[in-house]
Amino acid sequence: MKEKNSRSLVKSVSYRITGTFTTFLISLGVTGKIEFALSIMSVDFVTKIVIFYLHERIWNKIKFGKIKDKVSDYQI
Repeated sequence: MKEKNSRSLVKSVSYRITGTFTTFLISLGVTGKIEFALSIMSVDFVTKIVIFYLHERIWNKIKFGKIKDKVSDYQI
């Protein structure tokens, strides 16, 4: 079973929203400066979407842990 590129992209973005909010809270807690925390959050969001997307696409090519979908065998 394969995932479409669009699914990997949507998963990447949704995961990053959660992770970036966490990064913002940690940065704010450590620095106490909203502007600095926002700048860290912005860089974190963009770079980690790209990294996660590439990670997903690589794992999509690996057969480990996948079960063949019997329904797709009969589709034209």
